[in-house]
Amino acid sequence: MRKNKAAALLAMGAVSALVLAGCAAADETDTSNGSDDSGSSSDSGDTTEEAGSAFSQLDLSGIEVAVGSKDFDEQLILGEMLVAAFEEAGATVDDKVNLGGTSVARSALESGEIDIYMEYNGTGWAVHLGEDDPSFDPEELTSGVRELDLERNDIVWISRSPFNNTYGFTSSPETTEANGGAFTIQSMMEYVEANPDAVVCMESEYPDRPDGLILMETATGIELPDSQQRILDTGIIYTETAANNCDFGEVYTTDGRIPALGLTLVEDPGVHVLYNVSGTMVGETYRQAPDVFDEIISSILAPLDNERMASINARVSADGEDPETVARDYLASEGLID
Repeated sequence: MRKNKAAALLAMGAVSALVLAGCAAADETDTSNGSDDSGSSSDSGDTTEEAGSAFSQLDLSGIEVAVGSKDFDEQLILGEMLVAAFEEAGATVDDKVNLGGTSVARSALESGEIDIYMEYNGTGWAVHLGEDDPSFDPEELTSGVRELDLERNDIVWISRSPFNNTYGFTSSPETTEANGGAFTIQSMMEYVEANPDAVVCMESEYPDRPDGLILMETATGIELPDSQQRILDTGIIYTETAANNCDFGEVYTTDGRIPALGLTLVEDPGVHVLYNVSGTMVGETYRQAPDVFDEIISSILAPLDNERMASINARVSADGEDPETVARDYLASEGLID
């Protein structure tokens, strides 16, 4: 009985093999006769194999790129986006994300220690180029910075983000309650003037920047005494203001910790200049593949409005996630990397 079953199975296998061979022969015959169906199937298969992320279709092979950033969360995320993007396009990437403050990052770019980092148009205009009277139109400001920085320093400004991460201030819960709601820049400075014990917490750069405290003092006509200034690390300002140890804290307006900690933004009628982001790149490196660098950076920045950037920042600033993970998640969600 077992022998009969085995024989039957062998016979069935032989028949199946003949049938499959016949089908294969028929397919080959159809192809040789110019069958469109077979050709379409082959093309479709090739497309499937070649399909991948948007940046994997670009070619930076043979190009070395050193990527830097400043040292706060948004910059860490943007820097890691560049690292992942350039790697996906085949570049050899030197990850130097988290260099330090603005002056450190810019010096690294000018010296050639790095090839690129993300910078803000207002910072470029007032700090790096030393210009006055910045435009409050984001494209006009970026165009002005782009033209001058290329001419003077051979640094290329690439694309521009929709989001504007300008300087701002938040008020502590107790100070907000005492005021009956949100402050304006004017009423904030008047409150500080009327309350000598009030403390304004700022990070180290802000009081001395040409786009920092001086703008607020000029706009309101009130100087902030040194005795009411408290200098803290950027991240500490948020928690100290939330804990009512600072009456007002200097912040970045797209920082996810503002809503996470229940802080209230001081209303700014246009005192602080614009801070849209662009890639700033050494001209020599940029000219190796200008179209590819343009495509990568514009694709990264285009979806990032204030709300989207703040939500991405919150994953690091409020939830404690790793900037590299958050950066790669964003790029993958946009189909830019696998």
